[in-house]
Amino acid sequence: MTTHPYDALMDITARPKAVFVRGAGSYLWDDGRKRYLDFVQGWAVNCLGHSPSVIADALSAQARRLLTPSPAFYNEPSLKLGEALVANSAFDQVFFANSGAEANEGAIKLARKYGTLHKGGAFEIISFEGGFHGRTLATMSASGKKAFEPLFEPKVAGFKKAKLNDIASVESLINDNTVAVMLEPIQGESGVWPATDQFLQALRALTQAHGLLLIFDEIQTGMGRTGKLFHYEHTGIAPDIMTLGKGIGGGVPLAALLATEHASCFEHGDQGGTFNGNPIMCAAGLAVLEEVSKPDFLKQVTETGLLLESELQKVSARHGLGGVRGRGLLLALDLKLPIAPGIVAQAFEEGVLLNAPQLDTLRFMPALNVAKAEIAEMIDCLDGILTKAGAARRVA
Repeated sequence: MTTHPYDALMDITARPKAVFVRGAGSYLWDDGRKRYLDFVQGWAVNCLGHSPSVIADALSAQARRLLTPSPAFYNEPSLKLGEALVANSAFDQVFFANSGAEANEGAIKLARKYGTLHKGGAFEIISFEGGFHGRTLATMSASGKKAFEPLFEPKVAGFKKAKLNDIASVESLINDNTVAVMLEPIQGESGVWPATDQFLQALRALTQAHGLLLIFDEIQTGMGRTGKLFHYEHTGIAPDIMTLGKGIGGGVPLAALLATEHASCFEHGDQGGTFNGNPIMCAAGLAVLEEVSKPDFLKQVTETGLLLESELQKVSARHGLGGVRGRGLLLALDLKLPIAPGIVAQAFEEGVLLNAPQLDTLRFMPALNVAKAEIAEMIDCLDGILTKAGAARRVA
């Protein structure tokens, strides 16, 4: 075991002392050669698992050809990835970024530009309680995360919060200054709370009736995570603007802002970024999209998601826990008790990585190509921890 200079990094979160040095598929290894089964995957980032050959090969090949010509010029991978995203979605144009927060910041700016040009300077965006859109000042302001409320004041003005799945709460906030409604189809950080398809359909009708833009933050739900390439495809409607991050890079920093021609209103100088549309990152994104967009791949995600959901429901029944929420391979188990951090810590000791977005909730975000045997391994670990801890009443 190597001694590491932990103090050289800013202390921004509690981390175990393990230092990961290698990954393959659903597994990670630390510098003590201990293996971990990963059901977090960088918070739904590694959609093809750790270090898949298709991404490694794309990165290597592109690195030998061109690192970056600067965003003042076109490069081939960004053009190809942009074309592929447009061809596989309801959108007409793409702006590449480096993180989900940056993509969401771009969506906010695009909506406000639209308000300036087409709605008499309207700038307010309705977002939702419990929502999470990133850690820039504007995206924190758009988020409905309680822990953000006292931080980094003053916040960016112009965001009103509605209640998820309550269309009347949205309608009551609309006024002459409103330009858009922004939400995650499934609120991940607050504990995997889905917007119903019916609510999203009603939201589309409401925004169209008032001439408002509809923005879907698909940072976590996009790129096949819910069994469709993009979550909006489940609903029969399409937003005006969509943001992607996490899975689109498969492990490298890449994000995207997509918009219809109607909503695409940036003018020269409005938006940019030194590394935005970087050829190496876009080459990785193209490799990811080519894999994830295959019909058999998405069918497998749906089937595997149903299996994981079923197994979690059995665990819940055995231990007297709550329901299972989510879609595809973005799922949460309601523990009913504030025991999630303890379970995560015990699972880590046993070589399984889990996530607790809330004290009473476990979130599961495995690789989209996770194997059935790996699901069984994780379930056995979780079941054993619950049994040994005696943390919940057995009912079966």
